[in-house]
Amino acid sequence: MSAHGTYETVDGNPAVRFERRLAYPVEAVWRTITEPAELAHWFPCAVEVELRVGGDMRFIFSPDFALAGEVLELEPPHRFTFLWGKDTLRFELMPHADGTLLTMVHVLDEEGAPAAAKTAAGWHLCLDAMERRLAGSRSGDAPSGPSPEWLARYDEYRAAGVPSGADVPGLEGVR
Repeated sequence: MSAHGTYETVDGNPAVRFERRLAYPVEAVWRTITEPAELAHWFPCAVEVELRVGGDMRFIFSPDFALAGEVLELEPPHRFTFLWGKDTLRFELMPHADGTLLTMVHVLDEEGAPAAAKTAAGWHLCLDAMERRLAGSRSGDAPSGPSPEWLARYDEYRAAGVPSGADVPGLEGVR
């Protein structure tokens, strides 16, 4: 758990990339990244999805704020790519040793490079929560918004040279 993400570019666009070696079978990880009831335990918002290429997605952060999305690629149980607002998220699962190698890439089309550190910190916590869920945790909510743990990760990413500077709503309540 807690493998750090990296900053890179994908087709000239800024992105954050995570690779995690998970001690769980590909099929279990696939359910965790595609089923709304499982996503509720680690993804930063509620998700509605029509699980087919071209299918609509909806990301519900609050009763007053939701993002639209679309399934771009769906190759069960190995690849799931979708639009999250203007950004692209890609999850790839490959068998590895006694488990799964998860690669997640978030292309930052909406806010660009200045959002890399805040995005990396958020996904770091979300993927940690996903691993706890795969391990059988039935408690705890998915991470959402700045917290002291998020701020520590954010500072780590900034110190490592990951671009920062994007607005972070709610940050003033954590510092």
